[in-house]
Amino acid sequence: MFKMPALKDKDLLRVLRKLGFCEHRQRGTSHLILKHPDGRRTVVPMHPGKDIPPGTLHAIIRDVNLASEDLQKLL
Repeated sequence: MFKMPALKDKDLLRVLRKLGFCEHRQRGTSHLILKHPDGRRTVVPMHPGKDIPPGTLHAIIRDVNLASEDLQKLL
């Protein structure tokens, strides 16, 4: 188990797009909903200039069924 990295929203979106997720819709101006063709979904907070909190990042990783070690490899 490794320590969760501090990620910006753009970095996390790049990783999720590599995994096949695409924009489903945007809720307001601060949350982007991404969907995978197999039905998985996740919500990414979009706050420019701020890191995604570790707990939120862990929840997103759990939503997309990704091991935290795999996230590190994709970065």
